[in-house]
Amino acid sequence: MKTGWKVVAAVVLLGGSVWAGTLMNLKAEGAGVGNQPGTADDPVVTKSYVDQAIKQAINGGAAPSAPITPSKGEGTASSGSASEGVKIVEVKPGKILIASAGTEFIVRAGKAVIYSADSNGVADLTDGKDISNGGAVVNNHLLSFPKEGRGIQVQEGDTHNLTVMVRGGYQIK
Repeated sequence: MKTGWKVVAAVVLLGGSVWAGTLMNLKAEGAGVGNQPGTADDPVVTKSYVDQAIKQAINGGAAPSAPITPSKGEGTASSGSASEGVKIVEVKPGKILIASAGTEFIVRAGKAVIYSADSNGVADLTDGKDISNGGAVVNNHLLSFPKEGRGIQVQEGDTHNLTVMVRGGYQIK
């Protein structure tokens, strides 16, 4: 009978401790409304807003001339700026995709070869080597065009188009 009272006392003591603990900790840490994304305590901002705020800080804290607003995409690859996004370009047999200086290509589909008016070639950054005029391009390798006037074309005898990811300026001849 003495062990029965000990068990009851232990259950009452344990239950009382749990009940007291829940009263003392009414709000779980991290579950407050103020910590939710998008509130004043944790605002959601866009990349363009952060970029403009950084420019403002670099320029000595001068207030911007216009309110800071989020912006959508800037430009297209045909304008020739290297800072723009990637464009998917189809190159037909007999055509040459000529790169502007600093442009990057990745051949995704088809058999491509390097076109260069001079003896210099194009840097294959994936393999770390130079591909000279007429050299085969391995698909999914990053190519860098240091000078204007170099490019890629469909391998002679192939009737399929090339699918190329282009970052920077280009033209098709």
